[in-house]
Amino acid sequence: MGFSADWLALREPADIAARDAGLLAGAVAAAGADPVILDLGCGTGSTLRTLAPHLPAHARWHLVDNDPALLERAATEAPGRADTHALDLRDLDALLFEGVTLVTASALLDLMPAPWIAALAAHLAKAGLPFYGALSYDGVMTWDPAFPEDAQITRAFNDHQRGDKGLGPALGPDAATRAAAIFAAAGFRVTEGDSPWRLDADTAPLQRALLEGIAGAAAEMGATGAAAWGDRRAAAAEGSLCVIGHRDLLALPARQT
Repeated sequence: MGFSADWLALREPADIAARDAGLLAGAVAAAGADPVILDLGCGTGSTLRTLAPHLPAHARWHLVDNDPALLERAATEAPGRADTHALDLRDLDALLFEGVTLVTASALLDLMPAPWIAALAAHLAKAGLPFYGALSYDGVMTWDPAFPEDAQITRAFNDHQRGDKGLGPALGPDAATRAAAIFAAAGFRVTEGDSPWRLDADTAPLQRALLEGIAGAAAEMGATGAAAWGDRRAAAAEGSLCVIGHRDLLALPARQT
């Protein structure tokens, strides 16, 4: 499970525009007056860059990823206020919760299996910590104009997203719904919001990169004509509107409800 810095940079503007504003504000409030944020799967620091303008200047960060090169980039975003931790996320016991006021993860839950999310919820419930999980893919893809193959490709891609990303079968497009239920069962008050990507001519490069990944994944699942579909869609990117569904989640422990 890993992503290139180039892909993360390409998607970041769409991620920032898509986040549910109410849940982002709720996450900032939950972080408190002296925020110490633990960001899981931080990549190059997109969550830090997104939340920082809404937080006090003295906010501190613990940035967790398994890619040292991405961590090196992320650390430059808040010199003196960000500590990096090269950790395997399957080892939740290695995470440092002491002193933390908010745990975050962006575009991560859909890569994880249900037992991992349940274990995370149990750790956070024990520590009494809020969780802000943003941008979980929800299985919805729509295109305008539509092509006859769209539904078939979407089904195949969604099946691929449920494959093992290194920690067991991922929840993929079921992640947002399942995570909300898991955190609620662990005693959290859960609020959800839509955070869809809306891609048009201004984001054609992101569309093309996305299409390459979708077509490749669909082809791996045996979708007939996936490569040709991807080529046609990429050629039409400047004249297409693409909506990729995501969901955000804010889970507050009992003491913050």
